[in-house]
Amino acid sequence: MKKVFVVTAAVCAAFVLAACSEKKKSDDIIAPRVVKAKPQAPVRMQEYNDERDVEWIGKTYHVAIHRQPSDSLPMVKDDTGQKFVDNVFSLVVSRADGSVFFSRTFTKPAFNDYITNEFRKAGILEGLVFDKADGDWLEFAASVGLPQTDEYIPMIVRLSRMGQLVIKQDTQMDTNGDTGNDSQSDSNDDDI
Repeated sequence: MKKVFVVTAAVCAAFVLAACSEKKKSDDIIAPRVVKAKPQAPVRMQEYNDERDVEWIGKTYHVAIHRQPSDSLPMVKDDTGQKFVDNVFSLVVSRADGSVFFSRTFTKPAFNDYITNEFRKAGILEGLVFDKADGDWLEFAASVGLPQTDEYIPMIVRLSRMGQLVIKQDTQMDTNGDTGNDSQSDSNDDDI
């Protein structure tokens, strides 16, 4: 019985020593391989139409805005190489009798004086929407943005009752839907 006890104690001691021995640690770090996403087919925004009647200078005018992705414009790329199709906007303001008061097609180059080189290179013309009738002017909001981001440059497009078009960068934050201070000088406006 003494032999069995000694053998059992020796076996237990061997297990304890084996369990307590330090295992050799490896400096290898195993991480999953990062696979860059391959660019998909060029991304294009949906077509967009907005038509509304607007009371302006005592009469009713019909404002129609249409956005169309255009394959004839140069495509832009983001950091991953993904291509994006730029847009063309048409703006038509008609009188109540249906005659056209103003008609123009806008592409990103129309806004080049108001955007940075980064937005000229990688941005697209994302938006043009009616904002308000303000005295002798119809105002529209326009934006050139970096695709699939929240980064954009807002602009104001103004159309006078004489058909004069003025574009300027929108520097006023519209946090509550009321622009408030309209006494800002239009000396930075550019006729287009």
